[in-house]
Amino acid sequence: MEFPATRLRRLRSTPAMRSLVRETHLQPGALIYPLFICEGEGVRRPISSMPGVFNLSIDEALKEVEECASLGVGGVLLFGIPDSKDELGTGAYATDGIVQRAIKAIKATKAAQSLVTIADVCLCEYTSHGHCGVVARDGEHYSVENDSSVALIAKAAASLAVAGADIVAPSDMMDGRIAAIRLALDDAGKQNTPIMSYASKFASAFYGPFREAAGSTPQFGDRRTYQMDGANLREAMREIEQDVAEGADMLLMKPAMPYLDVVREARNRFDLPMGAYQVSGEYSMLHAAFERGWLEPERAMLESLLGIRRAGADFIVTYFAKDAAKLL
Repeated sequence: MEFPATRLRRLRSTPAMRSLVRETHLQPGALIYPLFICEGEGVRRPISSMPGVFNLSIDEALKEVEECASLGVGGVLLFGIPDSKDELGTGAYATDGIVQRAIKAIKATKAAQSLVTIADVCLCEYTSHGHCGVVARDGEHYSVENDSSVALIAKAAASLAVAGADIVAPSDMMDGRIAAIRLALDDAGKQNTPIMSYASKFASAFYGPFREAAGSTPQFGDRRTYQMDGANLREAMREIEQDVAEGADMLLMKPAMPYLDVVREARNRFDLPMGAYQVSGEYSMLHAAFERGWLEPERAMLESLLGIRRAGADFIVTYFAKDAAKLL
């Protein structure tokens, strides 16, 4: 038989050739680095399940922000760890809340000029019960109320925008939250603050290390009545459609690796800027393999990020942001 004229290996012959024809690219500017902000000064508390990640006081967080800016990282995503919590998560919308103060400190630095400062909007880190909203109890039974939760979440978003957040990112998965947040932002004079919706956030086992980092483990029950069932792709598209209709400016898919099909389907259907969150469990799982010598750290890290980009994410929230940026 005559050998085919087409030889696909021709375009793989050298590093320069492979680079020239590469379809998907990673850039530091498409990476977002999460930061866990706590009270105190000089605090850099290791998170045991997430090597290289820390709870940081504001002064220490500023060092991370400066490093991210120097590496060309696109932005930071802020989570708050307050000293005290209550049933209604009042720290989430307090004028002097931990993230509100961190945002003001970040925006006062030169590094803020090249970074996007994103504030996660949720109540779970601030509530004594660890749920993402207001809990109603009836004896031993409980439910997370939707509408009263939305009112507080919208209040928190407005507070964070007034503090100077470039983007607010609601992660609660309550129905109607995007419309309520948009109204609250407009009422606060923040018409130009974009909303990046965690539009299809799944109830996932891969969040475990994050809950240690943020101290947000539910004290009872779970979050399956508001976070999505991992089996449902079509429902995820309905969630996204609703958020887009309510005024979301950007989308964030969470988690990334176990839901790459959802990322791809969303990319095919929607033309909003869209990111994916490589969550704590994905990061910790890879690090566990690195520590045992089972995977080559640099190659595996970049390959995992490239796969998320190839699936359709325009940007990636990842705890690898700094390490990847150094290689890129």
